Amino acid sequence: MSDVLLSKLSGELADLDGQIGQIDQQISQLRRKKAELTQKKQAIERKIELKTNEDSDVVLDRWDRDGFSWSQEANDILRNKFHLETFRPLQRAAINAVMSKEDAIVILSTGGGKSLCYQLPALLAKGLTLVVSPLVSLVEDQILQLRKLGIDASSLNANTSKEEAKRVEEAITRNDSEFRLLYVTPEKLAKSKRMMNKLEKSLAVGFLKLIAIDEVHCCSQWGHDFRTDYGFLNVLKRQFKGVPILGLTATATSNVLDDVKDMLGIQAALVFRAGFNRSNLKYQVLPKKGNEDECVEEIAAIIKKRFSGETGIIYCLSRNDCEKVAKSLKAQVIRAKHYHAYMEPNDRSACHQSWISGKIQVIVATVAFGMGIDKPDVRFVIHHSLPKSIENYYQESGRAGRDGRPATCILYYRLADIFKQSSMVQQERTGIANLYNIVRYAYESRICRRVKLAEHFEEAWEPSWCQKQCDVCEKATDWETKSIDVSEEAKAAVKIIEGRLNSETYETTKHHFPENLNSAKDGSGRITGNKLVELLAKRLKGKRSRECCERLIVFLLLESYLQEDFHYTVYSVISYVVVGSKWRVYNGRDEILMTVDDEKGSVLASSTKSRKRKAVISSDEDDDITVLDD
Repeated sequence: MSDVLLSKLSGELADLDGQIGQIDQQISQLRRKKAELTQKKQAIERKIELKTNEDSDVVLDRWDRDGFSWSQEANDILRNKFHLETFRPLQRAAINAVMSKEDAIVILSTGGGKSLCYQLPALLAKGLTLVVSPLVSLVEDQILQLRKLGIDASSLNANTSKEEAKRVEEAITRNDSEFRLLYVTPEKLAKSKRMMNKLEKSLAVGFLKLIAIDEVHCCSQWGHDFRTDYGFLNVLKRQFKGVPILGLTATATSNVLDDVKDMLGIQAALVFRAGFNRSNLKYQVLPKKGNEDECVEEIAAIIKKRFSGETGIIYCLSRNDCEKVAKSLKAQVIRAKHYHAYMEPNDRSACHQSWISGKIQVIVATVAFGMGIDKPDVRFVIHHSLPKSIENYYQESGRAGRDGRPATCILYYRLADIFKQSSMVQQERTGIANLYNIVRYAYESRICRRVKLAEHFEEAWEPSWCQKQCDVCEKATDWETKSIDVSEEAKAAVKIIEGRLNSETYETTKHHFPENLNSAKDGSGRITGNKLVELLAKRLKGKRSRECCERLIVFLLLESYLQEDFHYTVYSVISYVVVGSKWRVYNGRDEILMTVDDEKGSVLASSTKSRKRKAVISSDEDDDITVLDD
């Protein structure tokens, strides 16, 4: 090797050594910086732990009071601007917290007055409150009400005119502006750099005072209404430093609450939670008739007999259901109109206003309707179909009785609706678990409805507190329960699933999933839930009614003896029923006990214990299954 080449390589080596040395120094500096930040983080976490473990009543007492420098002005604005005499529970606490620049989350039931928690501070702070809200219809309704009160508020969305957008953008970047509330959707913030730039300018001139996030549970993937664009909101705390964040929702379990705090970066946020119970609401669950015409006739009869001339909402699963039910009700001489997201905006608005004004008695809607509606005298909310979660049901049914007077919430359910809903929610992170929770609520007809709601929202509740304000407690003394062994019926259902494919399933598999055909023939078949009930009722030869078979399948699904298996076509998602995890470890010798009552045969609970078999199933070669009575 020449001296020139050796010298060149030596130079390169020295140069690399120098660069490595610089990197080592940077690494050392970064490690020291990391250690400092870790110590600060741990100190803050300890403070948060102490703060969050503090007794909630003590925290509430600290904030829910007068005595702040703005208290007198807040009371004046409440009376003179909003024309209200007193604050509702938690409103004053939330207002005092955000005025003190504390982050906060407020959990108030539907109709509890969440909007005042950010609308009044907007006037009190004499600056801009940014409201992130998921529904344009809610936004429009609130802006209309605010303008009637003489409060300058607006929204920026696809329907906003260029002139209004220009006016708003100019107003929010001046610290002497009288503009107070700007409503945007999370999608608008996520996709508009111009919007974010204007808000940064608003902060720079000291005009941006508060960020309110309505339906904040949508931030959490554990929530029942997770929306991906809410994920963008995690930049708000970093980008708008010093501006408090106020989250508002009607429903949030502890998992959802923790997830929301982490996602928004407000781990130390104060939490103000109202109790779930609304004593003026009466809850009732009714089995849904298989014939749609008969179901609507029953609903019409209930409206005429119990709610003559009174306002109500009927929630349906799809737009087609809405239109059909509304048409059938009108044929029953009930003033009804449908409402769904596929209507023209003007038609939706006209329908809404007709209902608000009383021109129509009943609005038949999908879940696109109702969030933030300002109609206190809704006397009934009827769910024609099963909602997708307890949270959804609580919010939707909670639109009844916002004036504090008695109102009724009726939920219809049947097996077929479970499969319709499950095929729609199965791709959500907790979609099936949330759906099965509301199925349990509907199915367990001997447990106080409020007990089930309290369990879900992690609150203590005694059935005696219900005061017979649900169908279960109202009839508690009329029913007697007993446990029956349904192990043979369960074996019959599994035999149908595993023994062969019915012709309907075979054709579907042959057409869409030919690769599964052989395995299905070999005993790993699948069948739709409705077909399974039909075949099971035939095979039990009158030993159990079709209604009992339907309840049995739901029971086996809830107890994981069976489970749903989803398959995808170009046009739809198909739900099949297959053998579940609990059946795969079932020893075949234990009782499977299903608790029923004599009037309805409702599923209540189950347990398993060892016993000697008292019944047998005929051989696998025999298609007919005989079940011996216990």
